[in-house]
Amino acid sequence: MNYGASLSPDATAFAHLVDDGGFPRAVQRFLRGWRASSSRDVELPVVGPVLRVLHSADGHWLACEVAPEGATRSQIWVVTTDPDDRDARRIDSWPDGTEGTAELIGWDGTKVAAILTGDDGVGSSCLIDPGTGETTVLDRRSSGRLVDSWQGASLIRVGPRGYRELIMLWGQREIALLPYDPGSTTDYGVILDDHSPRRVRSGLDGETVTLMEPHKYFQADGESHTTEGTTEGYVRALIRSENGASHARLLEVTVTADGVSYHVVAERPGYELDEFVVSDDLSTVAMLWNVDGRSELQILEYADETLSEPIPLPGMVASQLSISAGGSMVAMTVQGPSLPPTVELVDPRTREWERIDREPSGGPVTGTPTLEMITARDGLELNSWLYWPHTEPIGAMLFLHGGPEGQARPEYNEFYPQLLEAGIAVLTPNVRGSGGFGRAFMHADDKERRFAAIDDVADCVQYLVDKGLAPADKIACTGWSYGGYLTLAALTFHPELFAAGISICGMSDLNTFYRNTEPWIAAAAYPKYGHPVADRDLLEKLSPLPRAHALTAPLLLVHGANDTNVPPSESLQMYDALHDLGRPVELLMFADDGHEIIKRENRAVLVDAMERWLVKAFTA
Repeated sequence: MNYGASLSPDATAFAHLVDDGGFPRAVQRFLRGWRASSSRDVELPVVGPVLRVLHSADGHWLACEVAPEGATRSQIWVVTTDPDDRDARRIDSWPDGTEGTAELIGWDGTKVAAILTGDDGVGSSCLIDPGTGETTVLDRRSSGRLVDSWQGASLIRVGPRGYRELIMLWGQREIALLPYDPGSTTDYGVILDDHSPRRVRSGLDGETVTLMEPHKYFQADGESHTTEGTTEGYVRALIRSENGASHARLLEVTVTADGVSYHVVAERPGYELDEFVVSDDLSTVAMLWNVDGRSELQILEYADETLSEPIPLPGMVASQLSISAGGSMVAMTVQGPSLPPTVELVDPRTREWERIDREPSGGPVTGTPTLEMITARDGLELNSWLYWPHTEPIGAMLFLHGGPEGQARPEYNEFYPQLLEAGIAVLTPNVRGSGGFGRAFMHADDKERRFAAIDDVADCVQYLVDKGLAPADKIACTGWSYGGYLTLAALTFHPELFAAGISICGMSDLNTFYRNTEPWIAAAAYPKYGHPVADRDLLEKLSPLPRAHALTAPLLLVHGANDTNVPPSESLQMYDALHDLGRPVELLMFADDGHEIIKRENRAVLVDAMERWLVKAFTA
């Protein structure tokens, strides 16, 4: 599988991730010039998955985020884009010599923009010189996350999950970009540079960057103002935000000495803006919209804010946008039930796709699922996807996504084909709290409302039974991360409904989860689950472990030993409790993997274990 592409600024090459055995790695590929159609592995002296690779704004460097041995904590390494230069160096470091996690954010000119988070849970938003490792701290706060940095201005995301906003650091000022709107999420943005391009040089056969004409913006007085001649008097940014709306949309914000103004650039009523990217010359904005879980690609001509008709995609779901400096090429990861993740390139002006692989990404595939709308007991509609085996099913499995703000979408899943081949139908519901359906739906499971989310799982079971899709005694529940927690909760709150369960890297006790997870993960979760002190009783009532005696279905617990997000102790303590009660339970622990269980060989073992567990339960 190929995914996570980063285009070179001049559109002559791109780097991306490849998952074809062991841990995913980074590869650099050449599109133009004398190296065209050739590639090279980005060699790094650390064992673990490469999570992200990014070209620098001048095209000279590649920065890689790597998670040693699949652990949650990661490092940042850099190499040059010269294939003959094999030198790689780690550039993240902490002055006191301690270790934490380093997250790769982007590039500010020739410096790496990153977040360094230590054991205290405080994040330092930094710029790092890739040549010397010299680090400049832009901001340091426990709830702060660098989003973008460019030419002396920075966007910092603050606030916990579901209550996030962006502030701008500009000179000595800290500026709120939007009016106060509690419960809204403003989580991503790009600083626009009207004065000089982000790209410093071009390469062989590269595109030419032409800056836009001076940009006009509108303040609250309704009068038009121009940015011409005010090279230090304003900063503009494009941001994704729900502020003032029910769904995420694209806003332009202008910060001047007189204050902040903003206006809506693009929105789709009832649908979310998933991602966007902006070309360095500010000519082109590529956007991905989330339409009931499917993706739609739309191009915005930024000079006059003209929107194109959606460009048909080669797969049902797209993500990880990248754009060349002049806007002549857009890269993205495209996937679907019958299409493993693959990098695709499109010219946004001609709308033509450029084929880069003679053979598409390989892997087991499924047919197209059907969109099922399930009505919960309180009338809330739950968007769900149903995968149906070729033969009469022996049973059905609910698969619950993580987050809880994740979303079940018609994307590729390497586990489903083997389960479907075994005669197991798969239903992937979006219970309340899922992302992609607006802010009200995402907040519908906060704190004490989580009991309703647990009931949503039971209502999905009832839907399968009422529609004749599965016998009442042949339904299992499976989930990953938060979905693993929700699986354990469903099995303990509604034990009579399930023939089996599989919890993968799930929380069994919300109180112990808070004590043992990373500090910044715990702090961000307070509005979703509750505070570990003020809401201790609620957390205990919502936790599966104190209700372990109610669980009767055979349970398979799966965990990566290097998981610092949801520590392995969460599965271990549930295993011990059920074992002491004499309940059918097994534990599958991967010693060389973490929260994502990302190593391909381990995932093969996992799907075999899932099939064995479910077939045994359905045919007993």
